[in-house]
Amino acid sequence: MALKKITNFISLPHIKNASESRTADIRTPKLLIIPMSQHIGAPCSPTVKVGERVFEGQVIGNTEAFVSAPIHASSSGKVKEIREITAMSGKRVKAVVIETDIDSLPLPGVKPPEINRYGKASDVGYDEGRKSFLEAVRDSGAVGMGGAGFPTHVKLAFDRDKTDIHTLLVNGAECEPYITSDYREFLENADGIIDGIKHVMHWLKIHRVIIGIEKDKPKAIREMNSRLPELADFGKQSGTEVTAEVKVLPQKYPQGAEKVLIYQATGKVVPSGQLPSFMGCVVINPTTLGVISKYIRTGMPLTKRRVTVDGDVLNKAQNLWVPLGTPLSEIMAQLNMRKKPDKIIFGGPMMGSAVYDPLQPVTKPNNAILFLESAPNRCTACIRCGRCISACCMNLQPVKINESFTARNIEELRRLDVLSCLNCGACSYVCPARRNVAETNQLAKALIPKN
Repeated sequence: MALKKITNFISLPHIKNASESRTADIRTPKLLIIPMSQHIGAPCSPTVKVGERVFEGQVIGNTEAFVSAPIHASSSGKVKEIREITAMSGKRVKAVVIETDIDSLPLPGVKPPEINRYGKASDVGYDEGRKSFLEAVRDSGAVGMGGAGFPTHVKLAFDRDKTDIHTLLVNGAECEPYITSDYREFLENADGIIDGIKHVMHWLKIHRVIIGIEKDKPKAIREMNSRLPELADFGKQSGTEVTAEVKVLPQKYPQGAEKVLIYQATGKVVPSGQLPSFMGCVVINPTTLGVISKYIRTGMPLTKRRVTVDGDVLNKAQNLWVPLGTPLSEIMAQLNMRKKPDKIIFGGPMMGSAVYDPLQPVTKPNNAILFLESAPNRCTACIRCGRCISACCMNLQPVKINESFTARNIEELRRLDVLSCLNCGACSYVCPARRNVAETNQLAKALIPKN
């Protein structure tokens, strides 16, 4: 079922309390709990043993599976234990627990990967350079840093003879309330974003770049507009003509969903069941581009990330550099709260997940932690008002999906195209009966056999 147009959006409160908070370091926790699954795809297996000494940037988890990404130690220290934990997905995964040093030491001999920096696509050795670039992206541990967690090297490793990718879309929408992680990346690491764009353009032979940013982020828009001439000059140096623009997006939700962003930026509709590559696009988060750039420049992989901490029980919203594997309790101990929160969410209020365990660790996709006073849900019967239908940017019918899910009618769920649901939460947000509409959609998707 192809989509006709993406026309339905909702307006959310503009709550960006940490937008002017420059990212600060937190104290390295005494214990790191580093899950072996921090991405979509195959989990890693521990490559270290209990009692072994490790260093920051050292690989501690890996797999030969293609759809995966290695896991690195985010501090030096000693491996205390390897145990199973319950991940945010609800799955049981292995985790490496590290007793950290007071001062973290980097892995000895860390150096940038060997890649033929730039040059023309026609140069001898270009194909080998592209291969080494993709290996470097994998070795960096890069995944989608906006919440999805898809391994970046997989997204970039397309076959040019079979897939014509012509447009790189930088997804800087960050349309959920509270989250300012990517916004600060634009302001604090514009050099890294531009450098990451250059690498992707060169090795994927992409000559069109669109940087999508919502209009409520004027500083980021100005910063990226000021950098566009660098991309044009880079194109001239490599003998190609580069088209680069900053696309100012309406302040509507959910602008950050890949299919929505592609439609808003290019006017193209990605058919149901197809990936962005079907429309010649690859979509990358700006923070992910920064990770790639840092690894290629320094050889230091992804060991920490910027996390927005906000919510109505905090006295001060902040952006923090958090070592991956830091338990929630360690972060809470360093925050100024006016009262104990009723609900803690990893991610944003629309698509994030509530945390029940204070030892739950921060992982690669965690761009925010919210500490909130929780209003009672008071769910009532559906009044069939149709607001969920009007709010769905994918033109789905959540009311009928709920009926078919209750009846376990798989064929009808297919006809209703439930697999196209983005789980953006807009339907639940507008529901006057406070029903868990989005959650029902996900349960309905799970009913449909994968084969």
